[in-house]
Amino acid sequence: MKLLDVLNRTNTIEKTSFYKVLDNLIDSSQTEEVDEILENNSRRVKEIDNENIVKVFQFLREDYKNYLKEELATNLSQLDVIIDILIRDGNAILHDRWFEDLYRKEISELKESSANFMDQLENDSKSFDPLRHRDYIVYKNCVNTAYINDEKNNQDRKVTSDEYSLLQTLAESLELSNEEVRLINYSVVPLEVIDRDTLIKRLKDLAIVFYHKKSDSIYVPDEVVKILREIRGKRIADKFLRRILKSLSSPELNQVCKRHNVSQRIGGDEKVKTIINQGVSLKSLLTHGLFKDDVNVNDRKKRINVLMESFGIPAKGSTLDDKIDIIVEYFNTVEKDETIGISQDGYNALCTDLSSSLPELNEYLKNEFQFQEENVIDGNFLIDHNLKPRDILDLLSKDDLRKFCDENDVSFRGDEVQNILNSYTDTESIYIENFVHIGNRDLNALKTNNIDLTTAEIGLKYEAVARMLFQDLGFNVNENLKSEINTKKDKIDILIQTSEDEVIIVECKTAKSTKYNKFSSCSRQIKAYQRNAESRGFRVIKTLLVAPDFSSDFIEECDLDIELNLSLITSETLYNIWSGFKQAPQQVFPVNLLMRDALINDQKILKALKVK
Repeated sequence: MKLLDVLNRTNTIEKTSFYKVLDNLIDSSQTEEVDEILENNSRRVKEIDNENIVKVFQFLREDYKNYLKEELATNLSQLDVIIDILIRDGNAILHDRWFEDLYRKEISELKESSANFMDQLENDSKSFDPLRHRDYIVYKNCVNTAYINDEKNNQDRKVTSDEYSLLQTLAESLELSNEEVRLINYSVVPLEVIDRDTLIKRLKDLAIVFYHKKSDSIYVPDEVVKILREIRGKRIADKFLRRILKSLSSPELNQVCKRHNVSQRIGGDEKVKTIINQGVSLKSLLTHGLFKDDVNVNDRKKRINVLMESFGIPAKGSTLDDKIDIIVEYFNTVEKDETIGISQDGYNALCTDLSSSLPELNEYLKNEFQFQEENVIDGNFLIDHNLKPRDILDLLSKDDLRKFCDENDVSFRGDEVQNILNSYTDTESIYIENFVHIGNRDLNALKTNNIDLTTAEIGLKYEAVARMLFQDLGFNVNENLKSEINTKKDKIDILIQTSEDEVIIVECKTAKSTKYNKFSSCSRQIKAYQRNAESRGFRVIKTLLVAPDFSSDFIEECDLDIELNLSLITSETLYNIWSGFKQAPQQVFPVNLLMRDALINDQKILKALKVK
């Protein structure tokens, strides 16, 4: 769940700790963008609107990340265990008692696993590769020294912030997984259970979670989850790591298992799940993990190129690190994208059919994502937990995919997952949900969301989707009248007729840079449209320009132009107005709301729509 949604769901008291952390970060940082937001609103964070609070958080992201790193370094015995629970796919919303159960179970299993691991290690078990055994011993000795050396100064045992940082570097250099690090750390550092109220209060004070008392729910915003993952060395979400692991060959998967002490006798899906739970880093996996030691760098790069191409990622980058960075950027862009690849209605229909064809899937998802709820195969529920259709289909075995395809008349040829997504794609809805991407001419994002457009088709599709949005808002988009007014030279994109002799002219512009800045040419074009309409006896009461975004100079020139009565609407603004209008009490969108500002503000309009 996005931070904005969490802020909208919680009250002022429940947001107090978050505000306090933001205020402290603001006081210690020098960020012009934050100062500008505060000066335009209020110097106090809690008095500005939620949209601006999200912007402030985004500007302070790195400061917040460093703040959490320091806290983690001073709480080795607890915080990293809790974070590992919160960053798992599906755990962004938790009931407090369920969270406590997960936490206590995690502690119990960790103590038992750590004891077993150390028993193997101390008895020089043959289950460990000799070099790996040496790595474990080296790391354990360092943890032990860091923990007990304070006694020499007559101080309590602890791992200091500096020592923790050195241990992290050592663990990364030895390519230890998060699980291997934890097993060794807690064989040295005592692990004590904290009661639920203290635990939640501690997380609230750190601004990691929001606690909604009325529903006893804990919310972890997606933006915070992303930061926590980075701190724990997870550069992509587990659902994307699963996608990568499932694309590996059996020998490659076995090689990863061997390196991280995972049994090679278990099934492929179980291997993938275990490797993910181990917290193996993507960099370690793609640099060394899936290769034998004698494979040279060039051959490794060739294999990674093939892997990249299988996901539709350009095989660029001169070094392995460069290629891994490109893979990380790709999957993080996919995750950041709020569209889900198919329409919401399509997702709901897919969930219904999955439940029918694979009745055991509900229980499987509950166990896989540690859900407390009984019925979890629901599109809205899964979206709230940041699980998209592709994420669910990636969990299915080949046999289950084939069974589902057979029962639902879906082709099994080629990429069966993509075939299923294609069959649940509502064309009109998917274009609307990707309106922003179309305006940005972002072909990669469109392909990720099952839209195949050429560069030449982008402009016309952007215009067509904008037309649909205005029609859904209740406007009379008159195509016949537009044809009468248009000339061979001047062709209006969208014409809205508001009365017998009054019209609104809408021009649509895509821009790959996302900042549209050609005011002079655009204004000449719209003025020509306006003259043509007036020559036919129509009064142009408004002109609108829809584009991805506008430069500050463009907005200023628009504001000063007295002839056009022009207002600017970004793609995102128009989409947000369309989306919000569906819950508004009005049957037809009030035209006067588009008459006020040079740059139309969606939040102002949505607020006005709520007033009957």
